[in-house]
Amino acid sequence: MTNKIMVGWRESLSLPELGIKLIKAKVDTGAKTSCLHAFKIEPFTKDSEAWVRFWIHPEKRNNDFVQICEAKIFDQRIVKSSSGQEEMRYVIKTMIRLAGQEWPIQITLSNRETMVFRMLLGRTSMQDRIVVDPSSSYLVDFEENL
Repeated sequence: MTNKIMVGWRESLSLPELGIKLIKAKVDTGAKTSCLHAFKIEPFTKDSEAWVRFWIHPEKRNNDFVQICEAKIFDQRIVKSSSGQEEMRYVIKTMIRLAGQEWPIQITLSNRETMVFRMLLGRTSMQDRIVVDPSSSYLVDFEENL
């Protein structure tokens, strides 16, 4: 791909299939997998397939706004956090929208309540589409994500 998206170390993006119009994410080339904050996670069966329903606070410092999302379970993986703690996490596949482009990514679900960002965009989700300027923030015009 020749037209790579230039992003800063933090960006606003959309996850349209989950109904998330705006979420601020830390762009982390050191993290392999992307992660989305979920403070309550419930697996369930839908049409004989494994799904997960999860509750999120997409806006930092606004726990009054709760969004409930559902997605088909893609996988379950043991993920080691930056603190070295291992955790079994559900993995979902969903579309990301950034800078007017859309592509599928895998996201693990974990409680990120104590983290600054509700989402971590890991390097496998960047798929040769993104170039990161670590000295900048919010280089993408959010209107392009709608």
